Amino acid sequence: MRTTAPRRTALALAGALLLAGCSGPGPGASDAALTVSTTTGIIADLVRQVGGERVDVTSIVPHHGDPHSYEPSPSDTAKVARADLVFSNGLLLEEPGIMKMIHNNAREGTPKVEIADRLEQFGGHVMKLEEDLGLDVLWLGWAVEGEVTGEGAHVRTSAVKLTGPGDLHVYLTDTLGNPTSYIDSTDGLDTKDSFTLPPEAHTHVNWVFTKPGTYELTVRGQVEALDGTTSDAGQGTVTFTVGGAAHNKQAQGRTTLDGGHADLTLNARQKSVYVRTDDKATGERMRIPGPGVALNVPDRAKAKVPKEQQYRFLGPAGQDIWVLPQAVIGKHVHGDLDPHAWGDVSNAEAYVRRIQSELAKADPAGKAVYERNTKTYLRSLADLHKNVATTLATVPVAHRKLITTHDAFGYLAQAYGMEVAGFVVPVPSQEPSAAEVEQLRRTIREKKVPAVFLEPNLAARADILRRVAQDEGVGLCTIYGDSFDDKVHDYVGMMRHNADELARCLGGKGSTTR
Repeated sequence: MRTTAPRRTALALAGALLLAGCSGPGPGASDAALTVSTTTGIIADLVRQVGGERVDVTSIVPHHGDPHSYEPSPSDTAKVARADLVFSNGLLLEEPGIMKMIHNNAREGTPKVEIADRLEQFGGHVMKLEEDLGLDVLWLGWAVEGEVTGEGAHVRTSAVKLTGPGDLHVYLTDTLGNPTSYIDSTDGLDTKDSFTLPPEAHTHVNWVFTKPGTYELTVRGQVEALDGTTSDAGQGTVTFTVGGAAHNKQAQGRTTLDGGHADLTLNARQKSVYVRTDDKATGERMRIPGPGVALNVPDRAKAKVPKEQQYRFLGPAGQDIWVLPQAVIGKHVHGDLDPHAWGDVSNAEAYVRRIQSELAKADPAGKAVYERNTKTYLRSLADLHKNVATTLATVPVAHRKLITTHDAFGYLAQAYGMEVAGFVVPVPSQEPSAAEVEQLRRTIREKKVPAVFLEPNLAARADILRRVAQDEGVGLCTIYGDSFDDKVHDYVGMMRHNADELARCLGGKGSTTR
């Protein structure tokens, strides 16, 4: 497995951004040999290219949805229930509720294919997802590890005990800036203070403490199968030191974590709780048992309860709180591998070969049609790959740096000689500070980038990036990641646009081929 990833450093900026996702056209009457449901519009387009008129394809995620956070509707359930074949991306790209809906509603025997999970067998590659937001406090997420039995089984993590001088709130801010509470200790802890994740998954959340001091949190795990059966997944306790005095007193003899990226992790197989993080010296992953770590929430993490009414569960507006921020807006569950593999056109070729294989299995009578369509489309993709590479090669080496609004371009950067220099991410429920805006300005100056890149569906909520780009005299250009829009509605068009826009905005020459 090729797992080398380009170095990525993210810029933490406050404010909520509206993420957008992928879609295909709505369902309709068809005499096709196969009815196919896909999770995203990008996959739907690839299936149409291979299947032609023999397949009727619909996408679960609608045109303006986001595969990371979209919650399925009853009509989505109907699409899956009548499908002969269901394609998803896999690698935890899709929101867990989408995958659970597929497992629950696909007819018995219907193939459910997660394309990217076997990409290498079809000539593609996957790479490690590396996250480093450069926050000045710890970026702490939740994770589950360890194999579990049962198709579609999830792991529920529950907070069962908290000691400390104040209350703990763990909540997630969605793409519209609305909070969903997972843990709220103000009324005690019960079965509501929990959440579920698929195996080997990680998610981002906000941690809020209402008073300085030392807190000990005990969490318990439970494996939940689709048939309703459950099994114990163990429990453990971790310590938080909130404020300088608590940290100085309690951290002695423990491994202190006060910066970088870490996860409070439940291992369902070992039935243990630990904190996982990367060793700053070696880059190797460390797993520190709960009793041996102090998670520091320093005085610089002190903030105020937002004035918006939806945050009253945190306390009165303006009240002091200590916050470890979610940093990446939206319900963003993922694993260790970057799921955005289609950013490298050679990977899209692997997607197509996998799709051809699965369509032929489901519809042997159409095998010759699928082979013919695949050969034709692979020639188009080979030309596209060459075109993208040639176009981006015109960009001066010093300018081959990407600052974007979404960490979805690692494969593109690796394949075509670019560098992901940063991605602007919001800190929920806060206005950008002067220091955070200056950090973005400084990065643009130091990297000497001619332009920054905005995904079209984020444009309405990207005032910070737009303002800084204007002040610094750099271009603000468009790039497509997870989704199409009314201007770009197929994979080839998306990649040609991205190559041309990158070249035009970074000082190269755009393609003459359309």
